[in-house]
Amino acid sequence: MSKGIIALDADGVLLDYGLAYASAWQKAFGVYPQERDPLAYWPMDRWQVERLEGDRLAQFRSAFDSNFWAAIPPVPGAIEACQLLASAGFELVCVTALPDEFRMARERNLQAHGFPIDMVHSTDNVATPVSPKADTLNALRPVAFVDDYLPYFVGVDAGIHRALITREVNGSPNSGELLAHIDSRHKDLLAFSRAWIAQ
Repeated sequence: MSKGIIALDADGVLLDYGLAYASAWQKAFGVYPQERDPLAYWPMDRWQVERLEGDRLAQFRSAFDSNFWAAIPPVPGAIEACQLLASAGFELVCVTALPDEFRMARERNLQAHGFPIDMVHSTDNVATPVSPKADTLNALRPVAFVDDYLPYFVGVDAGIHRALITREVNGSPNSGELLAHIDSRHKDLLAFSRAWIAQ
């Protein structure tokens, strides 16, 4: 019998979008960028890349196709974390702020790595006063929601345990008044999983 649903973000929690960003740059421009700051929260700050606009920005964005979203590497320890949670009786779902046209690619990506994730829900990723994930989460009623982006906890029902992943800290948006919207902090999903199972 299931102990309940745990909802997991993908990029930064399950999958290493920051690492995949460099591959997208290489696909668009033929050069794999040098790493500038491995502790940078935002990929643009992690890699030695230029700020883009106009045609070059459009060229870069074209690299973020279904093939890109189906081939992002896992965050170290994330597969083990999910296996621990699934073995403990929790149903795992992914709630990702990704256009719905890429939802199936995300599912294929997670399945290819062996994540025991039952379903992927895609939501808008537009910045609004309330998390674009809130409606989906409040309808799912998971026992916990894990994300690495603090604004995505705003509007999530307080009856859901809200766990923030505090990965790469340089330039992180995960500070300030919005911390009132979380219940716990963890360095990564594996740390959350161990703490959650131990309680």
